[in-house]
This record gives sequence, structure tokens and C-alpha cells, in this order.
Amino acid sequence: MNFKSDTEALQSFVLKYKELNNEIAKIIVGQEETVKNVLISIFSNGHCLLVGVPGLAKTLLVNTISDALGLSFNRIQFTPDLMPSDIIGSEILDEQRNFKFIKGPLFANIILADEINRTPPKTQAALLEAMQERQITAAGKKYPLEQPFFVLATQNPIEQEGTYPLPEAQLDRFMFNVWLDYPSFKEEMQVVKQTTTNAKVTLKNILTSAEITFYQDLIRKMSVADNVIEYAVKLVNKTRLESEFSADVSKKYLSWGAGPRASQYLIIGAKCHAAINGKYSPDIEDVKAIAIPILRHRIVKNYKAEAEGIKIEDIINQLL
Repeated sequence: MNFKSDTEALQSFVLKYKELNNEIAKIIVGQEETVKNVLISIFSNGHCLLVGVPGLAKTLLVNTISDALGLSFNRIQFTPDLMPSDIIGSEILDEQRNFKFIKGPLFANIILADEINRTPPKTQAALLEAMQERQITAAGKKYPLEQPFFVLATQNPIEQEGTYPLPEAQLDRFMFNVWLDYPSFKEEMQVVKQTTTNAKVTLKNILTSAEITFYQDLIRKMSVADNVIEYAVKLVNKTRLESEFSADVSKKYLSWGAGPRASQYLIIGAKCHAAINGKYSPDIEDVKAIAIPILRHRIVKNYKAEAEGIKIEDIINQLL
């Protein structure tokens, strides 16, 4: 992509982002904040965990985004009997009696890990290397994954029978933990109108994989003032009980604080939030705008918070 300057490239990104949003809105009604967070995680080269009750269009949202981005897409339905080889692939003997690696569904640009908490830790762990290293290892050989690569996982918060809680190490790999709410009355009216007819909506491809990679690099190149980095790191330190910056609310209601990955994601997420709003550098408001979905799954409440019905979001808002 040929732009005379980063300023010109950033302006084109703002236009592409708006175009992408309009395209997604043809199918997804409402959920503006959710769509924004998923797109920020994609342009920040991060992964996203979508938590919501059934029927809130989590799967449809991921499908729609992959269509509008023109990327390859695979959906993996996580079940209790799913094995690691079912998602990463396995070696087989061919006619010449040579071992040949057959790639699993993980080899695509966008992976929808549907109901990720329904599979045992062994299979969940198979995702860890893919999410962090963008590669998988099978029979001692490393296989790089297609770029760009994103895992968008869904989870049902209600029915916990037959589920396996995600390990903290895996939760930490997700940039965002996004909670989906029920649509408003007007939005639900529109959903029912759109989905109970034979009308078919065809989406345009707004961005290619090369353009996404270009914009990811552009966002990473954005400069950040030291006071913004200091604010983000101090915010994360406030969640830690042993830190010199530890907040009273953390000491009272938390048993565990966020790790360094939270600070990294706050800055890269703030850069992308600034970019989609046409700003050339993020400020503290950009950090605040994405703090809740980044910190929500990285801090652990204690029994006192549970007993008093204190929500994680309340604690984060106090820290902000």
C-alpha cells in the first residue's frame, strides 16, 4: 500500500474502519460496543473472548466480520470429547508409507472457538501455542499459521454443567473479555423483522489480509506519551496486592491482580482506539475507554467481594 505519509495512511484507516462498521451493521443490529471491541482486538493483533447467553448473535457476529474482512474462517465446536489433534491436525501414513501432516481447522485467519469452556484442559491447552506464537507444533515439527490470525472464542455464562473453567494462563492470552447484553426493545424488533423473511444480505470485502497486516503495523508505530504509559502501568499495578501502588479497593476485594500483559494490551488497545477516532497519538481517555474488557478477566475477586455482591466492573471503575 502506497501512502505518502503515516498521516495519510491513518486517514485511510479511519475511512476503512467506518466502511467496515457500516457493512457489519447490515447484518448485526446494535451491539456497537461489542463490534468496536472485536475490531480493536483484530487491528491490535489480539484475541477476543465473547461471553453472553445463547441467541445474542455471537457466532453470527464472528461470521459477519470474517465475511467483511475477506479472510478465511473456520468454526470449531468445542465438546467434551474434542482432542488436540482434532483442532491442530495430525500425521497420517500416505500410499508411499511416508508420514504426511494433515492440517486441522486451526489453519485459517479467523478461528471461532465456539463454547470454548466445554472442552477439557488438554484441548484448551492446544490453543495456547497458536494464540501466543502464531504456530503449532506436531510430531516435533513447527507449522506457522496463516497471517493475520485471530481466535474469537464464545462462552455461555449461565449453564455451567459439563464445563471446564478456562485456566488463568489461557484467559490472559485473550486481549478482550467482552460481555454481550440483550438488545433493546427497538433493536429486537429490527432483529425479528430482518431474520423472519427470505431476504439475503451479501457483504462486500472491505479489507484484504495484506491491508489488515499493514494497518496493524501502522497502529504499532504510533507514538505514545510517557504519561499515558505511566497511567496504564500504574492502573495495572493498582490491582496488585503487593504493589506500592496497590489501591484500597484491591486490598479489600481482590485476591489476585493483573499481570504485565494487561499493561501491554492497554497501550496497544489505546493506540487502536485513538486511530479509529482519527487521533495520531493515544491519551489517557483512550486507555480508560478499553480498560474494563482488558482487565475484567485478569483480576480475581475474593470471598468478601462475592459475599457483598461486588462486580468486577465496579472495582475497575473505582480504580479508574
